[in-house]
Amino acid sequence: MQSNFAAARALLERAQEMLIGDDERSVKMREALDMLIEAALTAEHSQPPVAGNVVSFPGKRLARR
Repeated sequence: MQSNFAAARALLERAQEMLIGDDERSVKMREALDMLIEAALTAEHSQPPVAGNVVSFPGKRLARR
């Protein structure tokens, strides 16, 4: 079973949007979430592609030159 990094990243981004304060704790939390978002983004794009079924459609074959 693979993790859904895209969904995790979206939730982290939403959490970051909730931290609108200018206080030190809010700033530190946004910075921490930013690092987690970057990690989720990296993981999301480094996953091997999910194998799918290829369906071939009948049609003209292009002649090779």
